[in-house]
Amino acid sequence: MELLYSVLATVAAYLIGSLSFAVIVSRVMGLNDPRTYGSGNPGATNVLRSGNKAAALLTLVFDALKGFVPVVLVDQFGMRFGLGEGTTALVALAAFLGHLWPVFFRFHGGKGVATAAGVLMGINPWLGLATLATWLIVAAFFRYSSLASIVAAVFAPFYQLLIWGGGPEAIAITVMGLLLLWRHSANIQKLLRGTESKIGQKAAAAAVAAPHANAHLHPHGHSHSHSHSHKHGAKR
Repeated sequence: MELLYSVLATVAAYLIGSLSFAVIVSRVMGLNDPRTYGSGNPGATNVLRSGNKAAALLTLVFDALKGFVPVVLVDQFGMRFGLGEGTTALVALAAFLGHLWPVFFRFHGGKGVATAAGVLMGINPWLGLATLATWLIVAAFFRYSSLASIVAAVFAPFYQLLIWGGGPEAIAITVMGLLLLWRHSANIQKLLRGTESKIGQKAAAAAVAAPHANAHLHPHGHSHSHSHSHKHGAKR
């Protein structure tokens, strides 16, 4: 029976994680689907690009809760059903994977930062706070949500292993960290090129680079006239 309960808890956590609150909140508040603007990522940072801070905050809170609640429920009530640390780790990972590949939204999910934060808070509040502090410090100094998430994803497993030791939960945290890095691979490239959007940057502003990219595709079009006008201006 313990195995059945463990499987049921894991599946339930995945289904809860599959609730894409960026899309749900945007629909309820009459906003555009976050998958259609900015980075196209259904997460709080991209919802913030819509200019609606309340929607972004609600997305952040609910995305964190869907990681936090399943983990805490298993941690608090799992023992009576024979569920231990192994199931807690599975539930934590399942909720996170649900956000990345949500069954209710054609498996088109977000990057999982808020959900991972909720999972860490559920596993160990001190670990969650240490990781959150890391994110806030990097975000405050550099104003890049992606960079803050990348650094936090790297540090979280080290915090767990160095302070609280190994075990199933440490494995789950490490897997989440690696998946977060993978989901941010495009952001890493943008950071290296200096084209990454900063926190709070509007969707329209984030797309400014697109016309310039298109100009290079038409060397005999606007890019040529722009170059000509620039030279003409330089002669003046």
